[in-house]
Amino acid sequence: MAKRKPFEIAGVTVPPGTRRTVDVPVSYLSDHTPVHLSVHVVHGRKPGPVMFVSAAVHGDEVIGAEIVRRLLNAKALTPMSGTLLAVPIVNTFGFLNHSRYLPDRRDLNRCFPGHATGSMASRLAHIFMTEVVRRSDLGIDLHSAAIRRTNLPQLRLTAGNSRLRDLADVFAAPVVMTSNLRDGSLRMAAEEAGVDVLLYEGGEGLRFDELPAQAGVAGILRVMNHLGMIAKKGVPKKRAEPLYCSDSTWYRAPAGGLFRGYTGIGEMVEPDTVLGAISDPFGEFEAEVVCDQAGIVIGRTNMPVVYEGDALFHIAEPASAEDVMPDIGLHLKTAPMFDEDEII
Repeated sequence: MAKRKPFEIAGVTVPPGTRRTVDVPVSYLSDHTPVHLSVHVVHGRKPGPVMFVSAAVHGDEVIGAEIVRRLLNAKALTPMSGTLLAVPIVNTFGFLNHSRYLPDRRDLNRCFPGHATGSMASRLAHIFMTEVVRRSDLGIDLHSAAIRRTNLPQLRLTAGNSRLRDLADVFAAPVVMTSNLRDGSLRMAAEEAGVDVLLYEGGEGLRFDELPAQAGVAGILRVMNHLGMIAKKGVPKKRAEPLYCSDSTWYRAPAGGLFRGYTGIGEMVEPDTVLGAISDPFGEFEAEVVCDQAGIVIGRTNMPVVYEGDALFHIAEPASAEDVMPDIGLHLKTAPMFDEDEII
């Protein structure tokens, strides 16, 4: 068998059977501090697919960085076939500023595929597409809800793509939804370049949450095993089948005031379920938020102070009336019990 060639990225050579973090130059801050797109390359000894895992395209979506950290420390990656390109922080500018956006006020996920001489966001998008995406066979892009909202772990994929549907079955997030491609998104640019992308959503901006962290790592490892990149040992077994949903609706605040939510993410609801209520600070006014469909809560606000029209609950409708959401706890390993002096 011919020896596998090294992986070359940004002028750095990664020999087969090794791993290395490569800093791809992006720009300089105004004080001349260099900014890089840091890519951790795990280059297996044996041939196989090249897969990228990216996080923090939106700088405040930090749960993805934690998922990548856990993934890179997983024993299942040794040994490995193929190549893993792990990018825990794509939008370094936003990450450092605790912001979804870049300093030029642009949303990076609306600037793909980018341009080498465009805006700051466009240049970063171009570098990521050139150095990572176009060199991959498949990608998994990790996201969370925005700040002050939280999402149930879920996958979003392009309708009609049978390969992504098969991989979604393997990943086994609690919920899977078909989602239209949006102009300028990483997913659209990647698919136009012939690279299928699973989009993972889970948790809240600027927060860590154990359920989406565990579900994300487990799903990625299962996909890698399915692709023949890693062995079964150390890969979490699928505990439940995902619930496929065909459509979703946001329920918004009918008035401004103090919001009390009665339902949490992962809960099944029926028509006439009271999701929550809004009142004024004196208790003289109260308006209920009532569901008019059967479905599952896949997202909700965490803010008790709301304005009229604010998004409160995101309800997804199962693709089939016979589908029943399994116990969300099946997707979560038992968390360790810490002593009080270990909690910081």
